Amino acid sequence: QVESVESGGGSVQAGGSLRLSCVVSGLTTDNYCVGWFRQAPGKEREAVASVGRIDSPTYAEFAKGRFAISRDNASNTFYLQMNSLKPEDTAMYYCAASVYACSYANLRRSRYAYWGQGTQVTVSS
Repeated sequence: QVESVESGGGSVQAGGSLRLSCVVSGLTTDNYCVGWFRQAPGKEREAVASVGRIDSPTYAEFAKGRFAISRDNASNTFYLQMNSLKPEDTAMYYCAASVYACSYANLRRSRYAYWGQGTQVTVSS
């Protein structure tokens, strides 16, 4: 059984930082892609960033320069470091795993099959 389990959300003031973690287990391939997505109330879920074992990270435009995605291969843990947070970053953040490499999965939500339960990030002004 494949699982993606997020942690690390919370409340911060604008300009602050948070680091989200996601542990992925149960996948039988090493070359899988993990993406971070977010969904604000009343809005569609959108991609934030993705990373794979050999693929370079990919970021949504709004995340470039502020967010950094990384992975620890030894523990199958994926991180999203978020800096210079803004109130508009407030959302539920989801980690998702794809059986495809990031060269294919990229930031396409439909290509991720294994979703975590989400972790809330709230940024106050």
